[in-house]
Amino acid sequence: MRHEQSNPLDLTRHARDRIDARGISRQAVSAALDYGRELHTRGATLYVIGRQEVSRLRRLGVDLDAHEGVHVVCAANGAVVTAYRNHDLRGLRPRRRRRSHLRRGGRRL
Repeated sequence: MRHEQSNPLDLTRHARDRIDARGISRQAVSAALDYGRELHTRGATLYVIGRQEVSRLRRLGVDLDAHEGVHVVCAANGAVVTAYRNHDLRGLRPRRRRRSHLRRGGRRL
């Protein structure tokens, strides 16, 4: 368990609204915080339950099948900002930085 959470979950109003609207259980949010892959992007921390986590934890006796694809976004203070379900993790890859100026030998072209 990597995420230090207080009981009960620290959910923002937005997170409560989104979780309820998307039909994601509080149990799924807790599972993502406890067992999900931790990613840092755009100033937030994401906890993601993907196929790898489901497979790895199944061997340890933890059943996460129902929670596969759950993503939980947390602010720097640990509060849950939002949660959603997405089975495609490719969008979480870091984006390539664009060069604003082409340089050659320290000089602008």
